[in-house]
Amino acid sequence: MGLVTTQRHRRRRATAAALALTTCAALAAACSGTGTSGTGSGPEGTPVRGGNLIYGLGADADGFNPITDSFAPQTYAMAGTIIETLTTVDATGQWRPLLAASVEPSKDSARWTIKLREGVTFSNEQPVNAEIVKANLDAQKASPLTAAVLAPVRDIKVVDARTVQIDLISPWVSFPYTLATQVGMIVPQLSLTDSDKASRQPVGTGPFMFQSYTPDNRFIVKKNPEYWREGLPYLDRVEFRILPDFQTRAQTLESGGLTAMATQRDNDIVKFGKLAEQGTYKLYRAAGMSVPELAFMLNTAAGPTKDLRVRQAMAHATDREAIIKTLRSDLTEPADGPWSPDSKWYVPGGYPPLDLNKAKALIAEYEREEGPVQIELLSVPDQSAMQNAELVQDMWKKAGIDVTVRQADQADLIQRALMGNYSAMVWEQFNRPDPDEAYTWLHSRFVQPVGSISINMSRIKDEQLSAALDAGRASSDEAARKKAYATVQKRLRAELPFIWIDHLSTSAVVTKSNVNGLAQYKLPDGSTAKPLIGSPTHPFGQIWIGR
Repeated sequence: MGLVTTQRHRRRRATAAALALTTCAALAAACSGTGTSGTGSGPEGTPVRGGNLIYGLGADADGFNPITDSFAPQTYAMAGTIIETLTTVDATGQWRPLLAASVEPSKDSARWTIKLREGVTFSNEQPVNAEIVKANLDAQKASPLTAAVLAPVRDIKVVDARTVQIDLISPWVSFPYTLATQVGMIVPQLSLTDSDKASRQPVGTGPFMFQSYTPDNRFIVKKNPEYWREGLPYLDRVEFRILPDFQTRAQTLESGGLTAMATQRDNDIVKFGKLAEQGTYKLYRAAGMSVPELAFMLNTAAGPTKDLRVRQAMAHATDREAIIKTLRSDLTEPADGPWSPDSKWYVPGGYPPLDLNKAKALIAEYEREEGPVQIELLSVPDQSAMQNAELVQDMWKKAGIDVTVRQADQADLIQRALMGNYSAMVWEQFNRPDPDEAYTWLHSRFVQPVGSISINMSRIKDEQLSAALDAGRASSDEAARKKAYATVQKRLRAELPFIWIDHLSTSAVVTKSNVNGLAQYKLPDGSTAKPLIGSPTHPFGQIWIGR
């Protein structure tokens, strides 16, 4: 079993090279979040120590090494119990120190100084000091997986035992947000030396320690008795069970085989929302910028989708409201860009409206010059993703597009995205609190020719878009940043590297009524974070089970 597991992780790392997820596959970053909404989440009383949480997830991880493995939401959920980041995000969407005691910029934000907390150790008793933090950041900068994210970093040096100085090529005002993602996860030297073992048996500073892992089945962690945050965690153990089928997961929760589960299925939201009102369950839904966007990512560098007319036709033919009604029970809102309308960065206007006649005319014009439009639409085998693909397949066919839906497992789908070997694919992304998240995914400097690894996977190249992304990254003036990100949204609606569908606010966690601690989360500096984020993930260190 050990050899098989090692080979599996090596293969998946190879296919996912150069991709820093936050999607997140969508690639959701586990530190991003500005809010949650809850049902049945009132006053919870005094925390009770002990107990085991059995938590259902829809997919396994590709590995737990933040240097070498692509982190999707399920990876963050599991690995995040063990490995912590230098910074985190509070309930208002502002970054806060976590393993760091402080992160301070120079006047122009081209240099950042990280001061580390005293007395923090890994579960193997090795200290967290400036040398190991520098070693982690150096490894991230050298990793094919995350090098693009840290491309602006010119130099990392140790100032003293608790201080690391990071010099950038140019100003980067939102840099600390990056340290709250996979890039800012800190592991001991042993994990840096033995990457295969780190993928299977993670070690960190977190509230829990690795106990066992059976691929595609379960991942178990136990309480870290030497955790640096006094009094935490409350639970003795967390067992993650991998249950890809939505219905099976829900039935297992109802039968008592799970204590909690993550879901994106609208039926679960409706059903367990009603049960939560009766007090038998609790339901928590992600909200605000923490909600990922569902979209269809298009290849703008090859095939029919290289032509803007085809991309415009696909947008005009896509009935977002019908998708929301059919697959989301009217629980979500249409998306027209990477940020939701309740975000301060959002600006409306300019997205192609539903117009099937316009779509047909555009396709007819293209076909007179180039021939039939044939599109392969890729989806992971996930039930929800396939439903999205099959519904939009019918819409695009009505416009005259020949659409074939094909399944690909997550590793293969990501590899094809990176290499440009696709026309369109079901995609989830953009769920971090600061819009600079979009920089590496959309800037033309990260575009490589089809057949080469490109972190900008839609391969969109637009001078105005890239200039706006540069301006938003460099400026500390909020008004200037809003202006820049308004341009980003305008150019995305004009160039259409994505066909946007909706804000996936059906991302939720359902728990038994005696599971507490999900309504809010206290950070080390005393500030409050609402932990439910992404697709969704959340910290486990302050969850407790009532008697």
